[in-house]
Amino acid sequence: MPLTTEQKAEVAEQRNASHPTRRATVSALEEILFEPIPVLNHGFVRVVDYMGDDSAIVQAARVSYGKGTKKVNEDRGLINYLMRHWHTTPFEMCEIKFHVKLPVFVARQWIRHRTANVNEYSARYSILDKEFYIPTPEQLAPQSKKNHQGRAEGEPLSPEESARVLEILKGDADQCYSHYEELMNSDKEGKPLDDSRQGIARELARMNLPMNIYTQWYWKIDLHNLMHFLMLRADTHAQYEIRAYAEAMLDVTRRWVPFACEAFVDHRLRGIHLSGKGMEVMKRLLGGEAVTLETSGMSKREWDELREKLGLDK
Repeated sequence: MPLTTEQKAEVAEQRNASHPTRRATVSALEEILFEPIPVLNHGFVRVVDYMGDDSAIVQAARVSYGKGTKKVNEDRGLINYLMRHWHTTPFEMCEIKFHVKLPVFVARQWIRHRTANVNEYSARYSILDKEFYIPTPEQLAPQSKKNHQGRAEGEPLSPEESARVLEILKGDADQCYSHYEELMNSDKEGKPLDDSRQGIARELARMNLPMNIYTQWYWKIDLHNLMHFLMLRADTHAQYEIRAYAEAMLDVTRRWVPFACEAFVDHRLRGIHLSGKGMEVMKRLLGGEAVTLETSGMSKREWDELREKLGLDK
């Protein structure tokens, strides 16, 4: 289950508490504060704290004392301008803290984003839960022949092969966790399984666990770096499992800073970046010229990527 009984009680207590404040709050984000948003089969994302809102971005850009007399549409226009021209510092004035439960192999991708503050659940101190990520049959696919980093899109395994893969994954998870308990000579509550023998330390026993077991962490980041994370991980080319978390966090960002998120989606997530050669090809295409790979001055890979960006292969 995403949350233990104790964690659910803690969430309920947090949500029932009220703290008077003079700082800016966002009602749409307050509605989901502390609540876990389910991701994958056992994972979740939940907001545990935040600082700032759209007006904080505007305030930082104008270096003003408050909201002043500016109209909402002017704030939206300024945020769009900042995003369009890569003026990133004002977006760093907003911060958000997430509690995330995720498979270890997703965490190892995620941790490459080094611009956040992270504190992870310690498997040296505590015993990990028996919870593993098992993909749905629809997410099982062979290695892509075009992308060496990912699975082939639109090419699911046969039902028979999917069943075999899932049986292996579930069987390995059960066996590894059973051996994990046996190595420690302990169950989840820390009670000995066999009083006649001594187990090894948790820090050693954990090395036997597979990468699809779940871990948890607190992850705090400013809005500028969060948007960079989302630009890469909410992209259609990102691995499905981390993209599922990014999409949940993108929905949170829409609640938190709607103007900034709107500008981010328009100029970053759905926008495209063209190289100098790409710009020249674009100008020639707009001029009515029939540009080909041979006349473009680009490598085949660059050419294919440009055509994909412009939707010319659809």
